[in-house]
Amino acid sequence: MARGTGLLRRAVPALAAYTAVRTAGLVLLALWSHLKHHGLWPALATSWDSSWYLGIADHGYAQHLSNNNLAFFPLYPILVKAVAGVTPGSRATIGVLVAMVCSLAAAAGIYAVGERLYGRRTATVLTVLWGAMPVALVQWMGYTESLFTALAAWSLYAVLTGRWIHAGLLAALAGLTRPTGLAVAAAVVVPAAVALWRGNRSVRMVAGALIAPLGWLGYVTWVGVRVGRWDGYFAVQKLWKNQWDGGADTLREVRRQLVYQGHPQPFLLVVTAVLAVSAALWLKCASDRQALPLLVFTGVLLLVVLGSGGVYFPRARFLLPAFPLLLPFAVALARARPRTLVVVLGGAALFSAYLGAYMTLVWTGPP
Repeated sequence: MARGTGLLRRAVPALAAYTAVRTAGLVLLALWSHLKHHGLWPALATSWDSSWYLGIADHGYAQHLSNNNLAFFPLYPILVKAVAGVTPGSRATIGVLVAMVCSLAAAAGIYAVGERLYGRRTATVLTVLWGAMPVALVQWMGYTESLFTALAAWSLYAVLTGRWIHAGLLAALAGLTRPTGLAVAAAVVVPAAVALWRGNRSVRMVAGALIAPLGWLGYVTWVGVRVGRWDGYFAVQKLWKNQWDGGADTLREVRRQLVYQGHPQPFLLVVTAVLAVSAALWLKCASDRQALPLLVFTGVLLLVVLGSGGVYFPRARFLLPAFPLLLPFAVALARARPRTLVVVLGGAALFSAYLGAYMTLVWTGPP
C-alpha cells in the first residue's frame, strides 16, 4: 500500500501536466464549437461509436448478425450502465466522465511504466506525450480508448514488477474492452513463456498467463453462442469489412492517400503519418531492446491495426493505447534542455488541440 501511495504521489506533477494539455484541447474545441454553433457535449458524448456503446448500455446486445453492435466489446457499456445506475445524470454524461476518470488512471499507469524503466523525468514526459497525441481528444470522449489504455498500462506495469496474477486479471479485463485486448494478453503470455523456457516455474506466473486471454476468448465465445455459429464474432467483423488481410488494404489506402489523391483530406494524411511513424518507432524500440512485454504489446497491436482491412480513418485512434512507442521520444526529450522540452511538448499539445477540434467539427467521419 505504501509503495502504491508513493508512486501516485510522484505521479502528481505528470497527471497535472496531462490534465492541463487535455483541458487546453477541450477549451479550443469549446471555442470553435461556439463559433460554428455546434454543441460541445453531444460531440463528446453521443457521436459515432459513443452512440453504439450507449445503445448497448440501454438495450443490450442483438441476438443475430443483422445488428452489428456485437462488434463492440462489453466492459465500457457495463461500467457506464453501472455508474449511471447509482449517480445522477444521463448515461451519455456518465460515459464521458467514465472516460475522463479512466484517462487519469491510464496516465498514472503510463507514468508508472516510464518511471520503472527510465526514471521520473522520462515518465513525466511520456505521460504528457500521450496526452498530446494527434487524436488524443478521444481520451475525453465516450469511447473505450482511455479504459483500454488504463488496463493495458497497469497490466504491463504488473508484468514488469512480477505481479503476474494482477497482470493476468487486468489483461482479461482489457480483452473485454476492445478486440486489441489480444495484445495485452500476449504481453503477459509471451514473457511468461520465455520465463518458463528459462526455468522459472512460478505458479503465479503460469496462473497469470492462463487468465490473461480469458476476457477476449470469453466474449468471442459468447458472441458465437448468441448468434448460433462458432465463428459468430468473426462473421460480425466481416459485416464491418474488418477482417484480417495481412495489411494489403492498409497499403492500398496509404498508396492512394500519398500517390493518387489529388487533394487528400488533411485528417487522413495525419492518420497515414501516424501509421508510418508508429511502425518506424516499433523498429526503433526493438533496436533499443525495449522491455519484452512492451515490445510484444505494441507489436501485436500494430499487427492487428495495420493487418486488418476495413475503415481506414480510425487507425490513429486504434493506436492511442500504444504509448510504449513514445518512449524513444520521451527519453530524448528528458535529456534535452528545458527550453527545447517546453517548445516540443507545447507544440505537440497545440497541434493535438487543433487536430482534435478539426477532427470533431470539420472532418465529416468518425475519429
